[in-house]
Amino acid sequence: MNFREKLDSGKFIITAELSPPKGTDLKSMLKDAELIKDITDAVNVTDNQRAVMRMSPLAACGILKSKGYETIMHLTCRDRNRLALQSELLGAYALGIRNILVMSGDHPVKGDHEGAKPVYDLDSVQLLGLIRELNKGYDFSGNRLEGKTDFCAGGVTNTELNEVSLIKLHKKIRMDASFIQTQAVFDAELFSGFMKKINQTRPKRIKIFAGIIPLKSEKNALFLNKNIAGIKVPENLVARMRRAKNPEALGIEIAAELIRDLRDICDGVHIMPIGDHGNTKKILEMADIL
Repeated sequence: MNFREKLDSGKFIITAELSPPKGTDLKSMLKDAELIKDITDAVNVTDNQRAVMRMSPLAACGILKSKGYETIMHLTCRDRNRLALQSELLGAYALGIRNILVMSGDHPVKGDHEGAKPVYDLDSVQLLGLIRELNKGYDFSGNRLEGKTDFCAGGVTNTELNEVSLIKLHKKIRMDASFIQTQAVFDAELFSGFMKKINQTRPKRIKIFAGIIPLKSEKNALFLNKNIAGIKVPENLVARMRRAKNPEALGIEIAAELIRDLRDICDGVHIMPIGDHGNTKKILEMADIL
């Protein structure tokens, strides 16, 4: 089954994140991909994550696809206007890439290229609408395409929703998003409240994947709280990491605990390791997924 068919099947979905190389050497990315090839339903490929310049996700997805991977290509609004976004999408479809995850993208001020100018011609809701038009056979100006796309598109969200962010999430759902991936979850009870809120209006066809970041240290937890919008590592977990004799092992245990607690609440999990995927299989085994 392809990724879309797995979504429709009701299977508990496992996706995991890969970053393209900062350069042309693919060895590290391919080594990391090999660790998760047989334990994930698809691999996400990031698009200049945290505004740090890396290889194009389109190229990385094309390389991974040629090696048998089901990919989800990230596409941000930060770096391209509507012409470039459509060109990128048509090129991706021509290369056999079928799954797209849409997001605004971190502002360049957070990245490694001082003075880089953001574009943000469209926002993430409009980009999902653009993909919907391409799937119908039209460009964003209403011109007929010579061959339409058939993308399975998704969006992202925080789990602590204020009124504005809840409205934006509902708009993404109305733009035919097939799945929504959340920022990292560290509190299953709070996440349950998030699911109850959106389940009041969410069509069952739209799947929700909880983000999972395995912690490595107290310092790592504090960094996430300070620097990554939408992430909140609770003080009790920070304290557990502080007291741990082996913080990395505890981070694996916490991630597995979360997945067990979330399994009956959402439709899947999205694993975003700090570093490589050396512990991802172990986490899924401890969570009784494998």
